[in-house]
Amino acid sequence: MKSLKFNFASRAGSVFAVAALAASAAFAGGTHGGGHDESPIGEPGVAANVTRTIEVDAADSMRFTPSNVSVKKGETIRFVIKNSGKVPHEFSLGTEKELKEHYEVMKKFPTMEHEEANKISLKPGKQGEVIWRFTKPGVVDFACLHVGHYEAGMKGQVKVAVK
Repeated sequence: MKSLKFNFASRAGSVFAVAALAASAAFAGGTHGGGHDESPIGEPGVAANVTRTIEVDAADSMRFTPSNVSVKKGETIRFVIKNSGKVPHEFSLGTEKELKEHYEVMKKFPTMEHEEANKISLKPGKQGEVIWRFTKPGVVDFACLHVGHYEAGMKGQVKVAVK
């Protein structure tokens, strides 16, 4: 009887794993035609293509300095972010909607840390970088999504101009 339960559990786990892989493959496809939707904020940059470096300070005053940045469409920017404070901070690029949605997740999991192409978590006194290529004109938001920081005003914008 035990082996029957084990086999059932094992099969159920396999079914779940296959379903999860299928769902992630469908999500990665982007559109029903199998193509990829281009992100409204751009794409991960390549270090060899960096056109400028912008240093950003993340402070316990719940502000980024600078909080407004201007770039040109097509530029690849290296953001060097320094946490000059005594509490953890992060730098997350996204649309306002994406940032607000992720902030709600951060409220449920406040110790979550990031090291992704468009975001990085930094402990006090630490420094890191995000390399990003801005492919569309408009506004790209950035924020610290640690609980309380976003509401306190720890956010900014990258204004992307047509060349």
